[in-house]
Amino acid sequence: MSTSSSTHISEPSPPASQDAVIQLEGVRLSLPGNSGDVDILNGIDLAISARQTVAVLGPSGAGKTSLLMVMAGLEQISGGSISLSGKPITHMDEDMLAQLRRDEVGIVFQAFRLIPSMTALQNVAVPLELARVPDALVIAQTALEQLGLGHRLDHLPEQLSGGEQQRVAIARAIAPSPRILLADEPTGNLDSATGEIVITELFAAAETVGAALVLVTHDEQLALRCSRIIRIEDGAVISDQQQR
Repeated sequence: MSTSSSTHISEPSPPASQDAVIQLEGVRLSLPGNSGDVDILNGIDLAISARQTVAVLGPSGAGKTSLLMVMAGLEQISGGSISLSGKPITHMDEDMLAQLRRDEVGIVFQAFRLIPSMTALQNVAVPLELARVPDALVIAQTALEQLGLGHRLDHLPEQLSGGEQQRVAIARAIAPSPRILLADEPTGNLDSATGEIVITELFAAAETVGAALVLVTHDEQLALRCSRIIRIEDGAVISDQQQR
């Protein structure tokens, strides 16, 4: 994927703010390919504020998931800088990054990524226990109950429906009360009715813990539920609209 010569006119991103919990400046990502490096992200500038709900839209291969991965510190950028919760992560080592993600960032993937040998309660409690949070199981149970899964605490992932598994994944993401919640096509493996339930609960969960929500999606109607819509093509922001 190379840098596009698109004629789209980008709307200016909101200015950097001390309230920003995610700050990207000139972020570039290139990955090795058979014919040389492939440009994935091309100079992304973004500032996302606390409690903001942001949809990231774009065609397949536009760089949406890569953008989310660099925001989470799960992909090392090739240039520019990133800060999460006011902390520069560009040159942060893996141990510090893991601790920052554990404490500040909740991530919901399209694939649920639950531990198959653990119950719903245990899956949600894992990040809390790793952080040595007192009463980890109590907090995990509360998160599951908030998502309507109080009756599924002792069930293994294979005993849960797809929608229930994704709700467990959301509970795991929000249980530590993160400042940032990142979701990559969270309804991609669900039917439309179940997906609607999950999305409604995802927005409610983000509001409950006061997290900024960044949602990668291809669904225009879902994007309209967010307060801000960012569109990217060929790894570049082509529009950035405040909805309300």
